[in-house]
Amino acid sequence: MISNEAIESCLRATMPDAVVSITDRTGTRDHFSIRVVSVAFQDKNLLDRNRLIYHALREPMADGRIHAMELKAHTPDEAGVASN
Repeated sequence: MISNEAIESCLRATMPDAVVSITDRTGTRDHFSIRVVSVAFQDKNLLDRNRLIYHALREPMADGRIHAMELKAHTPDEAGVASN
């Protein structure tokens, strides 16, 4: 099990500007729907965006705290969010 705050912390270590939304899909705290908005995704295709998220969450995935993820990755422009 892992908290939303721990997931967000891992993502922000790689993408400090990230706006993160997390939903526990099963109530077991190991299957998540994760939406990340970051300028780090600019000019990256879907595969590279997902790789960046997987890299940021490699430790909780490797030790089993995260078993499955549904990912959505957007730039601020795509998400309609103002960047800083």
